[in-house]
Amino acid sequence: MENNILVIGIAGGTGSGKTTLMKNLTAKFGDVVTVLSHDNYYKRHDELSYEQRCQLNYDEPDALETDLMARHLDQLRRGEAIDCPVYDFTLHNRSEETVRIVPKKVIIVEGILIFENEALRNLMDIRIFVDTDADVRLCRRIKRDVNKRGRTLESVLSQYLQTVKPMHEKYVEPSKKFADIVVPEGGKNLVALDMIMGRIQRHLEEA
Repeated sequence: MENNILVIGIAGGTGSGKTTLMKNLTAKFGDVVTVLSHDNYYKRHDELSYEQRCQLNYDEPDALETDLMARHLDQLRRGEAIDCPVYDFTLHNRSEETVRIVPKKVIIVEGILIFENEALRNLMDIRIFVDTDADVRLCRRIKRDVNKRGRTLESVLSQYLQTVKPMHEKYVEPSKKFADIVVPEGGKNLVALDMIMGRIQRHLEEA
């Protein structure tokens, strides 16, 4: 564990409850936690029109610049600040902005495919997979994409059936085997949440 920094990976399918779990942890520990989201590392596609970008498969590993994320996480572990890219879901493209992220005692890495990449997962001290029923995940995804990302119900369902579901079965579900802890129902699982908070608390007391 470099520089007494604890790296926690939180993976799981779309709408599984990763964000709820992460928010509960950041609410509890606040200033000592920094978050690195895989979503911000979607590749830039300036060469494509908006319509073409809408047709891309965003649920396969090749859609993301994971090598850059691994380099950034390695820098954070070494105590170096990074300039994290920002992804704009309404444009389906990377923003011109970056966000300065400084290393803190706890780094949470989250995303559906973070355990799929060996180099990235090997930089994590604790790997947590949030396991939630597919019907529940789909309902949550619809609600999020329609309300927060300006999508139509038809486009969300079409994308789910064409890429999200098959890619989940091909890449996300198999990556569960790399997890140290499997948490059913994500942030709503208070027993698991209590255990994870206890582990972070011990790390902070030892650091």
